[in-house]
Amino acid sequence: MTVLRIATRKSQLALWQAEHVAALLREAHPGIEIELVPLVTQGDRIQDRTLAAIGGKGLFIKELEVALADLRADIAVHSMKDVPADIPGELMIGAVLTRADPRDALVTTSGIERIEALPHGALVGTSSLRRQAQLCALRVDLRIEALRGNVDTRIRKLDAGGMDAIILACAGLIRLGLQSRITSRIDPDVCLPAVTQGVIGIEYRRSDTRTLDLLRPLEDPATRLCMDAERAFAARLGGSCQSPIAAYAELAADRMTLRGLVAEPDGSRVLRESLSGSSEKPAALGEQLADRMLAAGAGALLERLRTA
Repeated sequence: MTVLRIATRKSQLALWQAEHVAALLREAHPGIEIELVPLVTQGDRIQDRTLAAIGGKGLFIKELEVALADLRADIAVHSMKDVPADIPGELMIGAVLTRADPRDALVTTSGIERIEALPHGALVGTSSLRRQAQLCALRVDLRIEALRGNVDTRIRKLDAGGMDAIILACAGLIRLGLQSRITSRIDPDVCLPAVTQGVIGIEYRRSDTRTLDLLRPLEDPATRLCMDAERAFAARLGGSCQSPIAAYAELAADRMTLRGLVAEPDGSRVLRESLSGSSEKPAALGEQLADRMLAAGAGALLERLRTA
């Protein structure tokens, strides 16, 4: 009997994603045996500081990649927005699932459905510099409070009072059965999503062809194209967790439209560009859009943030 070991974080959302992948694999390969390998990452251990302060989103996946390299696991399941541009050479993303709703969610207890309608000086919770920059660009009066912890922890902080709203990913709320807490889904024109938000990726050892064959039925080609464009855009910019960068690719037949954003964390300057082209070379489209933004001044902005 074939046994496949899945490395995953221990958070509720990460475990849901790993179990979801396990269910898809069992459906595609009846008789396969799945074992979860739950791990605690550095990003999970440190909850009292922002991602920018502790070194970035890559801290959520390092231990999982070590488990792959050490042969303690066969695959690792990730939220792709947590995966840095540089993946270790012996590893690669073997499959990506169909993308869930990529938008951000406004969550309030007051029932207010639009950021523009929040009271003057409203306190909004988010751990994302990308969200912070776009919120502040939209409303200079908003106060932003860093919000770490799992989804349930963040919602409890809102329900306890003291904040007017929090911003979370629609995909995570839906996956946890908390879609009823979505007060409204924020249009990408208002808040452009994080690179690959809503995408689950499965990482494996490049040399493990047996595992790659098992993953093939889970691959969604359209999601892969959009992911490749968005990740190429971010990689070309050379951004880090301290760089508010957003990108969102959409497909229509064989055409792709990619929107990108780079901003000052305080929202005082926001660069937006979009580009459309053939979906046959998504990475090239992402790099072209990044080059256009670099020419518009994104390079100097990002360099200043890197050295600040």
